[in-house]
Amino acid sequence: MARPAPKPGSADPAAAGGALPRDDALRRELHDEIHARPAARIALPARVRCVAVLNAGMSHASEAHHVAQLPGAAAASLAQPYLELDLGGAALRRERHSEFTRYTLVAPPGGTPALPPSWWAGIPGRLVAAIELDLEPGDLDDASAACAALRRRFGGDEVAASLLGDGDALAATDFRVQPDGWERIAVRCAEGTSATRAGRIAQRLLELEIYRLMALRGLPAAKALAAMLAEAEAELAAITAQTVDRHSADADLLARLTALAARTEQATAANGYRFSATAAYHAIVRQRIGELRERALPGAQALGVFMQRRLAPAMATVASTAERLSALSQRIERAGALLRTRVDIATEAQNQQLLARLTRGQQLQLRLQSTVEGLSIAAISYYVVSLVLYGAKAAKAAGLSIEPELAAGASIPLVLWGVDAPH
Repeated sequence: MARPAPKPGSADPAAAGGALPRDDALRRELHDEIHARPAARIALPARVRCVAVLNAGMSHASEAHHVAQLPGAAAASLAQPYLELDLGGAALRRERHSEFTRYTLVAPPGGTPALPPSWWAGIPGRLVAAIELDLEPGDLDDASAACAALRRRFGGDEVAASLLGDGDALAATDFRVQPDGWERIAVRCAEGTSATRAGRIAQRLLELEIYRLMALRGLPAAKALAAMLAEAEAELAAITAQTVDRHSADADLLARLTALAARTEQATAANGYRFSATAAYHAIVRQRIGELRERALPGAQALGVFMQRRLAPAMATVASTAERLSALSQRIERAGALLRTRVDIATEAQNQQLLARLTRGQQLQLRLQSTVEGLSIAAISYYVVSLVLYGAKAAKAAGLSIEPELAAGASIPLVLWGVDAPH
């Protein structure tokens, strides 16, 4: 009896029993990627310390060796990009990304630090961000009063603050690096905020600042390229103008254009990845700002507005530089095509002149050959007629009645026809 077809939305009994095609080699890895970096569950109150370092040249082994110094690290899988370590009352997370590695410590506020300063200082890599985020429960019924209390902690006027989500959290920061090297963010959560919600708030704020700093890494490169681009654009304009001048040497223009193309390609190779990474990081920053779902407070600038007003010009500079570099490369390619067309036209003209000279030479050669052939026919005919004359004289001397001169004259047409017939 045929097995009945499964109902829509229900699992096939054969599939449920394990009758599935063989897994693709990447199936599990790609499927589990969504669970690779879960948000931490943070019970309030808590202090979160996050350090992000560039990992260029830093191997997994060097990072694992540093983490292995901590108690409880022996039981953990240190070679994995993502690691969560229980330190007894505190938790350490290490996340390795393509360009940076992030170390995040979640611990109760105050008391003895879970990690000594020497351990933080010994993290392999170059520091990008060091953020200290305080999460505390509190009353948010009077959001303005709570905002003023948080802003007073920073002691300055340039403090950004806003309500997050449905108004169940309030965040404030001045985006400044303190004398001890840490940047501080204060968050007050409504009473009853779950550990999961607190973890998501902390993760978004930390990623917002880290990705902002990573996005800004393209700005120094863009500024450094400004002078080179201006010089290259002026040089290309000069080469293009001289291309129109027929008196300009093609070899000189081609050499200059080739050198300019090499410089442009070198700049593209050196900065293309950084500009692309900047665009990607900026997209993540905008996404994280949207996920915060900020609500502005009277007298305070929202975190996203404060950040974007200062970040947007820098990102525009990087994007403009990347577009100028790409446009310069395309213009060089078009100028090269124009110069090649000019060289091809000049070469075609030279080829036509050469063919004309060859044609004239062939015509002269044919005329000379015809002259030589005519002279050859005359010479051969002369010698043949002479032989006929001598033969006739010999016959007359032998007693035959023959006139040698008449015989030679009569043979001339026949000799000429016979000599010229093969030609």
